[in-house]
Amino acid sequence: MIRPVLTELALFLTPFALYALFLWATQAKVLDIERWSLSTLMWLTIGALVLMLGSFLVLAQFSGAPPGSTYVPAHIEDGKFVPGMTK
Repeated sequence: MIRPVLTELALFLTPFALYALFLWATQAKVLDIERWSLSTLMWLTIGALVLMLGSFLVLAQFSGAPPGSTYVPAHIEDGKFVPGMTK
C-alpha cells in the first residue's frame, strides 16, 4: 500500500521539483517569493494533478488480470504449497 502512495506523491511533487531545478539552472533565486507567485503555483498544481490522473488511468487500463479470467488463490495441494494464479 505504501508504494502506490509514494509513487503518487512523487508524481505530484515532480512539477515543483522541475520548476525549482529550472530556477536554479537559470541562476534565479529559487527561494524568492516573486518566483513562486500564486499563478505559478496554480499551474504547477494543475500539472501535478494531471500527472496523477494520468497515472491512475494508466494503472486502471493496463494493470490487473485480463478480462474473463479467474483468480485461484494460493492453497495447499497434496501437501505442497501452490501459489495463487490467474486462469
